[in-house]
Amino acid sequence: MKASVTQAPIGLLAGWGRFPILVAESLGRRGLEVCCLGLRDHADPVLAERCAQFAWTGLGRLGWAARWFSRRGVQQVVLAGKVHKFRLFRPWFWLRHAPDWRTLRRFFRHFVLQRSDRRDDTLLSAVCDELAVDGLQVVPASDLVPELLVPFGKLTRRGPSPSEARDIEYGWHLAKELGRYDVGQCVCVKGQVAMAVEAIEGTDLCVARAGELCRSGFTVVKVAKPQQDMRFDVPTIGLGTLQQMVRAGASCLAIEAGKTIFVDREACLQFADRKGLAIVALHAAAEAQHIEETSPETLCDSRER
Repeated sequence: MKASVTQAPIGLLAGWGRFPILVAESLGRRGLEVCCLGLRDHADPVLAERCAQFAWTGLGRLGWAARWFSRRGVQQVVLAGKVHKFRLFRPWFWLRHAPDWRTLRRFFRHFVLQRSDRRDDTLLSAVCDELAVDGLQVVPASDLVPELLVPFGKLTRRGPSPSEARDIEYGWHLAKELGRYDVGQCVCVKGQVAMAVEAIEGTDLCVARAGELCRSGFTVVKVAKPQQDMRFDVPTIGLGTLQQMVRAGASCLAIEAGKTIFVDREACLQFADRKGLAIVALHAAAEAQHIEETSPETLCDSRER
């Protein structure tokens, strides 16, 4: 169910990447006050210029963050941007981020007793639950900035070749199964063989690893989890991923229509066309075999939305 947007200030808990900046800019254009907490070592400092109020916080300051939002009249909070989860496993990580009492209490079973898992969905759901204690509703960014969701269709001039379409269909089912277990969202495929699958390292490093094994062109498939919670960890594509694909030798990208954030879409598609990449957005794997039938008018409509 889509969340209704209040006229109260909107809270933004910002991680790494361009996505939080685009969210802040879009909300600002609509006349909404954005109160942003940037995650230290992740968020872009430019957010301080894009938001009405801004402060830095550590990953372990969940109680402080909830109070900061509440004091500013925030009722709804958006989680946007990537958190580099591998940092959670570095020595003395928690000392650097100085966890407060509420963070320690909420995550004690996960990181100290190790009696609960540390999957993305588990940890991010716990963040949402803790914010809810203070009356803060975490809402999907896609509810506030739906224009960032990619529409269905062949997005580049070139569509997938027959062999790439077969790889998309194979990779789609594989990526969905990975997502079902909350492992990752991306796979790289060549000749219906998995070259690399995403885990904690993220999409770009997954693509780079596939490029080390296959330089003759391969297909990248990135999809939402079957149980995708649109409040967090939504698949996101931007220029950095496309540049990594070119460096690695990838030739085709398939993403899930209506459930993928496409950052700076127009600039990305121009880059992809210059490099000869094929990018398609699908609802289901079977559509890969018919995507070339997408009309030029549909392509134009997709770019304008």
